Amino acid sequence: MGETSSFERGLAVLRDLAVTGETTVAATAARVGLPVSTTYRYFRILREQGYTEEDDGVYRAGPALAGLWGTSSVQAHLIETGTAVLRRVVERVGETAVLIIRVGTQALCLRRVEPDKALKYTFAINELLPLYAGAGQRVLLAWAPAAVVRQVLDGPLTRYTDATPTRAQLDTVLPAVRRNGWAVSRGELHPGSLSVAVPVFHHGEAVCSLDVAGPATRCDTRDWIGSAHETLLASAAELGDSLHTWAPTAPPGHLGHSPTHPPTDDRTR
Repeated sequence: MGETSSFERGLAVLRDLAVTGETTVAATAARVGLPVSTTYRYFRILREQGYTEEDDGVYRAGPALAGLWGTSSVQAHLIETGTAVLRRVVERVGETAVLIIRVGTQALCLRRVEPDKALKYTFAINELLPLYAGAGQRVLLAWAPAAVVRQVLDGPLTRYTDATPTRAQLDTVLPAVRRNGWAVSRGELHPGSLSVAVPVFHHGEAVCSLDVAGPATRCDTRDWIGSAHETLLASAAELGDSLHTWAPTAPPGHLGHSPTHPPTDDRTR
């Protein structure tokens, strides 16, 4: 019975990590009803086995846990390498950086790094997001299979703000995103936010997007958008190269090229 009880406690800790995406020992201990010392011991074992990663006391799902979710090996690699790439984006741009993947007809925040600022735009790890609203999500929709695009556009398009794009706007915007190779969003999910995003390609597929977001009061300038775009392009190339190196026998991935200047009149994106 003791072994079964221990196994069940370990599963409770693992389940909490899978649901929250990121947590601390104290927070998980409180939620699952275990002593902090016991919870820490389980986290140490999970970290040694690759089920979690630890960064300054914050534990995030690791690549081994991605396998339990049924996540592809490519996404497991993104989990493993994404935080370091996002951290460099934050250092250069000064706003929240996120790595977003497509899950069916929705998007999911896989990794996030935030700046040390009181006012910032944020996403929750493992948060499901609409594919049609927000720069990082719309980049993924623009390169999604035609059947996915039709399903999203033919489905209900919730209006989160007055800036959330309509079906008619998306019909125009999605081809523009593919032509330009990037997207800008202004207040489509939360009023007063601005985000810039680019795709990351592997085997010709947009496997994720890199998105940097912040308050429009700081970010809605031509210079900031241009700087964010250039930083994201370099980071997408870095992440794409790491995928190619990680899978050297695969056909070379395609890295999209896009204009270096921000759009001048794109209020619907």
